[in-house]
Amino acid sequence: MRHSPKIPSGYRMPAEWHRQSGIQLAWPQAGMDWQPYLEEIRQTYLELIEAITPHEPVLLGTEDIKATRQYLSTYLSEETLRQVRLAECPHNDTWARDFGMITLLSEEGQPLLLDFRFNGWGEKFHAELDNLSSERYFAQELLYGHRVDCLDLILEGGSIESDGHGTIFTTAQCLLAPNRNQPLTQNDIERELLYRLGARRIIWLHHGTLIGDDTDGHIDTTVRTAPNDTLLYVKCEDTADPQYEDFLALERELRQLRNLEGKPYRLIPLPMPKEIHFDGERLPATYANFLVINGAVIVPAYGQPDHDTLAMERVAEAFPGRQIVGVDAQIIVRQHGSIHCLTMQYPVGVLRI
Repeated sequence: MRHSPKIPSGYRMPAEWHRQSGIQLAWPQAGMDWQPYLEEIRQTYLELIEAITPHEPVLLGTEDIKATRQYLSTYLSEETLRQVRLAECPHNDTWARDFGMITLLSEEGQPLLLDFRFNGWGEKFHAELDNLSSERYFAQELLYGHRVDCLDLILEGGSIESDGHGTIFTTAQCLLAPNRNQPLTQNDIERELLYRLGARRIIWLHHGTLIGDDTDGHIDTTVRTAPNDTLLYVKCEDTADPQYEDFLALERELRQLRNLEGKPYRLIPLPMPKEIHFDGERLPATYANFLVINGAVIVPAYGQPDHDTLAMERVAEAFPGRQIVGVDAQIIVRQHGSIHCLTMQYPVGVLRI
């Protein structure tokens, strides 16, 4: 019999645009899958850090603080470096979105940090070090709040999206995928998520999976929430693309959705980048994998000026008053992820940096 961890009443999962205390990243190390283009991905990290730090601090986990500090000092200004807190924390890989903790907040703003189990997206990749990262950060007293052991349930941050008002969006393809939470049924998983995330309802989407996606269909690659009951979603307009029908079905699904007041969502389509191939395979490039931070939104760019510009305009429409910053994600997507996948935000009151 499953015994759920005790979650106090009155806690909820905030939206990503809730005020933040910082962003968690994991530094690309030699020996990781980044090895063939390690210097290129590290330069991308520098660009990402420079985009984040004018707005909030970065917590950067690394297995070698001294070497990482020396590398950063070679390229970053002292002002930027003051906003980067290095922490000793070895990883298998760098996808903090999926092994970072998920934060709930009480009505008074007190944080509760849920530590779910990460198993390498259904045991596809090693994850034993990534699974220990949250405990390591707590041991180094880098986090405020109470840690809740949710290791009996596999859940990745990229697989859920909160509107901050009690609705959690997810995909059936991911949460019901093999090697995650069997023998739990959809009803079982929904019951656990409602309880653990303080949610009022779970919306399960059944369409829209990018070719090349090895997460089994994370929601943060296709549909994202924004203020005022807005959903940004990937729209495929190329009728010759094998994904066309699937993403058309996703759009139809979204048009049928209603918010908690029974009103339709405001839908903003994001363009699908032109096909990007590497090592003979199509990569899951997407503009939906943006990161919302204090006062800004960081949008992945793919060296496609027309598509990149249109995507940033659409994101700006959904987040008025925020600076829109493009960061080159062409190297990131070689490992089948993008900006949001690399990062985990923590609401104000969580990070001690």
